[in-house]
Amino acid sequence: MKTLAIDIGGTKFSLAAFDGGTMVHRETRPTNREGGPAWMVEQFHEIVQEWIRAGFHASRCGIGFGGPVDFAKQTVTLSTHVGGWDSYPLIQRVTELVSGPAVLDNDANVAALGEAHFGAGRGFDPLFYMTLSTGIGGGIIGAGSVWRGADSYGGEIGHLTVDPDGPDCLCGSNGCLERLCCGLWLERDYGKSAAELMTDERFVLRYVTNLARGLKAAVMLLNPARIVIGGGIAKAGDRLFLPLRAELRRQIPGWSRARLDVVPAALADDSVLYGALVLAEDI
Repeated sequence: MKTLAIDIGGTKFSLAAFDGGTMVHRETRPTNREGGPAWMVEQFHEIVQEWIRAGFHASRCGIGFGGPVDFAKQTVTLSTHVGGWDSYPLIQRVTELVSGPAVLDNDANVAALGEAHFGAGRGFDPLFYMTLSTGIGGGIIGAGSVWRGADSYGGEIGHLTVDPDGPDCLCGSNGCLERLCCGLWLERDYGKSAAELMTDERFVLRYVTNLARGLKAAVMLLNPARIVIGGGIAKAGDRLFLPLRAELRRQIPGWSRARLDVVPAALADDSVLYGALVLAEDI
């Protein structure tokens, strides 16, 4: 079975072509935030046509979207980073593109599936996955499946309040984990990219205090067997993970025997793409 996988993010988007479980084509392009969904779908069409000319014809598609998704209705709820996506008929457009069925979910849920089946989450159940990138999202895997909650919003760790006196967030609240720790706001607040900031040891020690507050909520509520963190900021490796693990141990109550197994994603930039392959297998 040949599958098209799509990862839609606030900074970039990626497409991959899978023949069975093997990735045979892959392309990433920057997101044009002004172009909106119509521009992006045109990009999808251009890439897919290139692959068709090379002999690849997908019969189904899995999509991870960087924002809230109504999984039951298979619609995008909104993107807090890129305008125009509210209720956009993405499934209809992609179905036309591949001439076959398509399925959509929040990108953190999809990345969680990818890491659970092919990456750092294999053999760990329950698993909590966190995307630490332009925005922050979370995905929960239990008994091998995504736990979405009653209304598809399970796992939205990015909008937990970690500082009640913190700055306003794009979601309308304030002091959210995403507002304090995601790449978009780090660059706006400090005038440097997240990659640059992660090389500053003093900054990282302050940064992990808020990050650990968010993860503490996941640990105490879900008691996951492992936490996997993906996204661009997670590429800082030990510069981030060593102080984060230490801070998380400090914040977790002494009586708790919850596991504090926190590791970077093994699939790096491909977590969502492999997860989209898994998602499409259930169409």
